[in-house]
Amino acid sequence: MGWGSGYLVFNTVADALTEAGATGDIKEKALTKVIAGLQREDWDTELDSLQDYLDDPAIVRAFANNGITWD
Repeated sequence: MGWGSGYLVFNTVADALTEAGATGDIKEKALTKVIAGLQREDWDTELDSLQDYLDDPAIVRAFANNGITWD
């Protein structure tokens, strides 16, 4: 069984970066690390979070950097 609470953690950080006006580069770099850390803790709702940000290319790239893509 994986860790579903990662959804709340990831989305909170992603929203905070967006609301703060972070550049795409900053969002991609920061969230690539957040995603990797959550995956180490057996995050199993990655696609749920990715789906919420399909309109943000930097966040989509952060997921792709960790091998998670939307088909």
